[in-house]
Order: sequence, then structure tokens, then C-alpha cells
Amino acid sequence: MQVEGLQIRRAEPDDCSALYEMFISPNVYPGTLQLPYPSREQWRQRLSAPDGSYNLVAVAGDRVVGMLGVHTFPNRPRRKHVGSVDIVVHDEWHGKGVGSALMRAGLDLADNWLNLTRLELEVYTDNESAIRLYERFGFEREGTLRQHAYRDGRYVDSYVMARLKQ
Repeated sequence: MQVEGLQIRRAEPDDCSALYEMFISPNVYPGTLQLPYPSREQWRQRLSAPDGSYNLVAVAGDRVVGMLGVHTFPNRPRRKHVGSVDIVVHDEWHGKGVGSALMRAGLDLADNWLNLTRLELEVYTDNESAIRLYERFGFEREGTLRQHAYRDGRYVDSYVMARLKQ
């Protein structure tokens, strides 16, 4: 499915309010390693930091409805070929193709511009829709991190998944 008029662009510090709004949703932050109650200033700083991170946003009309980050390791010479991926889609836009559009753009950036040959991510084992998305884009499960994160009063497991450039 493709969202009509959806644009993918580089995230800017002024997107901090839109990301703040996305991450205060009780249906979004439990699927991430973020804590609830983020601040706009935290997001502004994160988007302003030139730390080897490439953040893309999906915009429908004038509304940011998703974000994908490709994070590289510029200060780790033996891992310069690797990127770590994270993605979030506004809860009102789940199942509408936003995640797929962000993944296509992120993989294009990683493969054709950043020269990354390995992309890796972590995903909670109960996040079935995210796992299906990642598998559609060539990510494979490499292992399980038991009691990886504390969420909603208990420890939960995560999968480590990776995609190797062919």
C-alpha cells in the first residue's frame, strides 16, 4: 500500500514538536526503548546532533507521521560498514504503508549512499507487525535478547535482526 502524497525527507530540528507528539502516544513509546514523557528540547537536541545519525521523516501534507533513523559508527573503524536502524510510525498511520516507505528510503540511503553492508536492529518479540515489516525487507532474526528491556512493569525479550547487503 502506498500513501498518496507521502514525502520522505531528512529530519530537521524544527520537527521536534511533531516527534514529541508522536512519542507521547501510549501506543507508540511502548514499542520503543524510549521512556514516556519526552520533551521537545530532547528531540531538538537529538535532531541537531551530527553524530553519524541520519534521521528521515515521513510527511503527509504538513504532518510528520513517521521517522526512521540509520545510525552509523564513525568512531569505530572496524564497524564502519554497519548501521543500526530504528523506526516509528504515528499510531494513527499504522498499516497504511508509512513504515514500508520509510524502510525503502532508509535502505536506499544505507545501500547506495552510506556504503553500509550490514544493517541491524532490535525489536520486541511481541511486535509482530514490525517483525513482518523487517522480514519483508530482508532482515533475519539472529538471536533473542532475554529480559532485554523493562516495559510496563515487567522484563520483555527482543530479537536481534540484521540484513546483509547482497
